[in-house]
Amino acid sequence: MLPIPMSGFILMIFMVLVMKKPSLFDNNKLSNSLEKNLWEAADKLRKNVDAAEYKHVVLGLIFLKYVSDSFERHYRFLCSPENTARGADPNDPREYESSHIFFVPPQARWKGLIEAADNKDNIGQYLDEAMSSIETFNPDLSGVLSTGYDRQSLDPASLGGLIKLVGNIALDEAKDRSSDVLGHVFEYFLGQFAMGEGQKGGQFYTPRSIVELLVEMLEPFEGKVFDPCCGSGGMFVQSEKFIQKHRGQVHNIQIYGQESNRTTWRLAKMNLAICGLDSSQVLWNSEGSFLNDAHPALKADYIIANPPFNDSDWSGQKLRRDVRWKYGIPPVKNANFAWLQHFAYHLAPTGQAGVVLALGSSSKACNEGNIRCNMIAYGNIVDCIVHLPAKLFLNTQIPAALWILSRNRKNGKFRDRSQEILFIDARDMGKMINRRTKVLTASDITKISGAYHNWRNPDQQYLDVKGFCRSVPIKEVKDLDYVLNPVRYVGSTQAQDDFDFKERFNCLKKDFELQLEEEMLSNNKLLNNLNKIRF
Repeated sequence: MLPIPMSGFILMIFMVLVMKKPSLFDNNKLSNSLEKNLWEAADKLRKNVDAAEYKHVVLGLIFLKYVSDSFERHYRFLCSPENTARGADPNDPREYESSHIFFVPPQARWKGLIEAADNKDNIGQYLDEAMSSIETFNPDLSGVLSTGYDRQSLDPASLGGLIKLVGNIALDEAKDRSSDVLGHVFEYFLGQFAMGEGQKGGQFYTPRSIVELLVEMLEPFEGKVFDPCCGSGGMFVQSEKFIQKHRGQVHNIQIYGQESNRTTWRLAKMNLAICGLDSSQVLWNSEGSFLNDAHPALKADYIIANPPFNDSDWSGQKLRRDVRWKYGIPPVKNANFAWLQHFAYHLAPTGQAGVVLALGSSSKACNEGNIRCNMIAYGNIVDCIVHLPAKLFLNTQIPAALWILSRNRKNGKFRDRSQEILFIDARDMGKMINRRTKVLTASDITKISGAYHNWRNPDQQYLDVKGFCRSVPIKEVKDLDYVLNPVRYVGSTQAQDDFDFKERFNCLKKDFELQLEEEMLSNNKLLNNLNKIRF
């Protein structure tokens, strides 16, 4: 008996797992065991390619498989006798465009790719040409699909094995639901790559449990959903899943997004397409949301976002007179309150926002206290603050909180909350999934979102729970100088409030240096003018 190559052995194991467990594909959901086995098999084929590079190799192939499966399904439909009788042409790209399906030219179809996978010498070149041909026929995918498969760092044998592995994701009775299967695989792989990349991975991926909590709290059933720092699009995908879970209509939401990292934007476009969501208004520019707002006139019904924590390089010096700073000019060296005001600016009159921010944003440092005071006392848009557990994020250990903002807290479909703010301390929640990472469980998410809904909804079935949640009068918040740390209000037995002294000291130092620089420039200008007058 001839020895089986390692990639073939992995494929055989994967085939046995799938064939013995067809129920894993039931209910449009992949089991954790299949996801894990598929990931482990793919990761073994990685060899010398690091996670950041390999991410685009794998996710690009999964997307190509999705595009090809969708095309083949519609191709068979167009070839049916009733459709050929009416003159349908399965080789006409316009037949697919009207059904919102990407046209796949013959050289890019998965069947041909599987055959080419055995030709180990030019498989990379074949893949690059396939991706380029799909972009040629589908302008919406221009600049989105991964190329560069024909490079020395990618072993052709491993690449061929990976193609066969991805090709076997949707088998037998799962073929008709391959988009659901592939969507789960794509999302799972995004999370695994983010964990593998650590701090860098956190820049494009918000952990799923945090996104689920935000979406459950806001309940974005219909309207315009906006994320101006959208990463790989997880906020949008969870909104779609929330609507499906509650029997809503996905087409009732319109998605708007912006991303400054082009590579991450490509992931978002693929992620949304594979979930069947319109990504035409998910835009990219290198300047980012502050310097080049891609949706300047947008007023969103829901904003769900996880902006960079304590970003000191946001070009604040260039935007001192910006119209968005309704509640005060944000510190030049910290973008937290620039983001909050950017979100508030883009909310519709009845809009709501769920935002992840560093907990330090509830302190009084760097003139942030004045902005926060104005948001509460004059804008009255702060609805709820949730103190999150530590170790939820891949890229930072800075304590974090959820801010829930609402433009209409006085009336509408919810009760009048204009004279109170809900504080929730969730620091003790979550479970460890490895030595350094924690996730919120389904029961955690239900408990937190349930407390918020009971407090917000008209039936008023809400009760304070010591150490967990408390509805606090605005007057009491004012008496504490508008500090918004839940620990100060809910009666927690934990004494610390997670104040990061080093972080705030650096912020104060940078702000002071900037003010000193501005004063020196002003004084020099004054002296120059005096010298001109004197001589």
